[in-house]
Amino acid sequence: MKLATLRTADGTRAVRLDGDVLVDLGHADLGELFAEDGWQERAAAATGTAHPVEGADFAPVVPNPSKVVCVGHNYTNHIKEMGRDLPAFPTLFPKFAETLVGARDDIVRPAETEALDWEVELAVVVGKRVRRADERQAAEAIAGFTVMNDISVRDWQFRTIEWTQGKIWEATTPVGPYVVTPDEVGGVRPALEVRTTVDGEVMQRDDTGTLLFDPVFLVRYISTVITLNPGDIIATGTPAGVGNARDPKVFLAPGQTVTTEITGLGACVNKVAGQ
Repeated sequence: MKLATLRTADGTRAVRLDGDVLVDLGHADLGELFAEDGWQERAAAATGTAHPVEGADFAPVVPNPSKVVCVGHNYTNHIKEMGRDLPAFPTLFPKFAETLVGARDDIVRPAETEALDWEVELAVVVGKRVRRADERQAAEAIAGFTVMNDISVRDWQFRTIEWTQGKIWEATTPVGPYVVTPDEVGGVRPALEVRTTVDGEVMQRDDTGTLLFDPVFLVRYISTVITLNPGDIIATGTPAGVGNARDPKVFLAPGQTVTTEITGLGACVNKVAGQ
C-alpha cells in the first residue's frame, strides 16, 4: 500500500492511494492510524471518501511524530567525500515535528543563512511500539518507507562539533508524499535508487542497498536507547553529492526547485523561497 496524510478543507486525513484517487481511511493522519492494532488490515479494507490525486495537498506523512531520529554518515561515498573514516556505530541526531513540511510545500530559506543544502534520505516510518527490539521485532515494527530531504543549514551545523543546530530549523524538512509498505519495495531492506536534482541537474544518486546500517539494524539500535512509537521516523542518511562537499561549494537559492526522489516511493518537489 501507499499511504499518505492529506490536507483537506476539514483538516488532515489519512488516505490510501488507489489509482488516481486517495481513499479516506477514517483517521486524521497516519500517526493516528499506525497507533491502532491491525492497522494494515483496516487500511487495506477502508472504503471512505475518495479525493483526487491531482492537485492533492500532502501534509508531512506523520505531522506530529513523537520523535524523528536521523543518521549521519551511512553511505560509504558520502563518508569519504566528507573526509571521515567508516563508523563502527551509527551517528545519531534528532529532529522535531516543527521541522517537517509536506512533499510539495515551499522550503523557506532562513534569513540567517546562505548555506542551505540538500540531503535526500530514505526514511523509515515506525508502525508498532518497540523497545530493545530483536531482529524479528525490528522488522515487524517497520510500517514502511518514505522520502525525506534533510535540509541542512551548514554554517550553523559546523559552528560546533554537534550538528543539531544546523538540522532543526523550523519548517525546512520535506517528508513524503507516501509511506510505502515494505511488500511493495522488496522488503524491510530495500535496494532503491535515491536521487536529488536542483532545477533538473542531478546532484546525488546512489542506492539504499549500500547503506552501512540498514533499516532493521537502525530500529534495533535506536530502540535499545529509547522506545520507538507508531509514527516515529528514522532518517537513514544521505549519499555523496551534497552542496557543501563540492568545490566550489553550491547551496540552494530562492527560486530554485529541489527534487528528492526514491524509486517506488515518489518524490518531494519543493521550491526554495526567501524569508
